Amino acid sequence: MKILIIRHADPDYSIDSLTPKGWVEAECLSEKLVKMDIKSFYTSTLGRAKDTASLTLKKLNREPDGVFEWLKEFPPTIIRPDCGKAIAWDWLPAHWTKIDEFYDKDNWGNVPVMAEGKVKEEYDRVVNEFDKLIAKHGYVREGNYYRAENPNMDTIAIFCHFGSGCVLLSHLLGVSPMVLWHGFCAAPSSVTTLTTEERREGIASFRMNSYGDVSHLYAKGEEPAFAARFCEMYTNTDERHD
Repeated sequence: MKILIIRHADPDYSIDSLTPKGWVEAECLSEKLVKMDIKSFYTSTLGRAKDTASLTLKKLNREPDGVFEWLKEFPPTIIRPDCGKAIAWDWLPAHWTKIDEFYDKDNWGNVPVMAEGKVKEEYDRVVNEFDKLIAKHGYVREGNYYRAENPNMDTIAIFCHFGSGCVLLSHLLGVSPMVLWHGFCAAPSSVTTLTTEERREGIASFRMNSYGDVSHLYAKGEEPAFAARFCEMYTNTDERHD
């Protein structure tokens, strides 16, 4: 089975939709996706994810197979030591990198600031719902791998968000989400692809073939939006700092 984790196109957060550039990105993406044999489409409940999916679905004369609240942007907030209330997964490198537990897939949620914000509880809720969805497609979670009860070559597309996408990836790959939230960058409309490997009958794991692919934009001469990034150099005053 193949899973496509797709970040929404360039967002207009003020209206929970897309910017004009975002709609162009979604159109470029749709031209890529309609050529693929995608069995099921899933999206978060937020407008920017649904709108990104809408152009592909319209061309295929389809509706989403599921619209899930648990796929929305990963919501917990915490009291970050340096600045007060903040998104749980947005830290400055000088702070989070000093905490060894953040690199540990089993202990990152036990860091007091995360425990107080109940971040791991929300993480567990999301990945449990995700596993229920994957089970419907023939793969049942068993420890750190999946039992291939109905192995298949199906492709499913999941339209979600950067933070929530990293949660799904951390669960599939066995990596602390803090490492992904701060070390990976998925541009708007990008596609991350994972494929099962069943090297022994009935035992499957997911391997990431590509992360944050925006080739559909470059094919159309469209530069990716900057929305996923912070300043490349501190002196770049025209780029987002915080």
